[in-house]
Amino acid sequence: MESPKKNLIERPPVVAVLGHVDHGKTSLLDFIRKSNVATREAGGITQAISAYEITHQGKRITFIDTPGHEAFSSMRSRGARIADLAILVVAADEGVKPQTVESIQILRDSKTPFVVAVTKIDKPGANLERVKSDLAAADVLLEGYGGQVSFQPVSSKTGEGISDLLDLLLLAAEVEQLTYDPSVSASGFVLESRQTAKRGIEAVLVVKNGTLKFGDTIATPTAKGKVKVLE
Repeated sequence: MESPKKNLIERPPVVAVLGHVDHGKTSLLDFIRKSNVATREAGGITQAISAYEITHQGKRITFIDTPGHEAFSSMRSRGARIADLAILVVAADEGVKPQTVESIQILRDSKTPFVVAVTKIDKPGANLERVKSDLAAADVLLEGYGGQVSFQPVSSKTGEGISDLLDLLLLAAEVEQLTYDPSVSASGFVLESRQTAKRGIEAVLVVKNGTLKFGDTIATPTAKGKVKVLE
């Protein structure tokens, strides 16, 4: 049942970051988190999806850091489907690689709107024109290059272009008109979960609608439990 429009308010976009291994996804997120004061952090488990929430221009953005190695292709796919938007990361010194192509296909299959971040522009071998050409060959046509996909060259070392990249995400989020109803029970996705000796089952959740509260019951197709701690 859909919520009445009068109850709907704007919600932060959930953004997946995808791309080839070693193309600078985690470095990009690390710079964003340090520069924009992360208000919440969950996960951080090596080789698992992690979620981070930051504030930019007074608005919140939730990022999902999906592993870039090919062994985690199913995990990357899951991350993209949970996301409202995505950043496709392409290194300026390497261009489009196999997992870049795979990430593009994941975004198309999940119909996830995305922007392109061309990373490592501070590297000696950086070649923006080659990246544009590679992406065009993969049928990703950038703005000013025959298409409408927004892109931003960035450096996670100097911070160049990163604020502009976040501006692009907020603009894309406005186009998507993302809303939620805080008065209803929470619904969303389980990003990751694990059994711990001290605290029992811990889970990283992305809530897409409603409000999750202490004591609420969480149910999935295979499990059910109560919220005992919220962090």
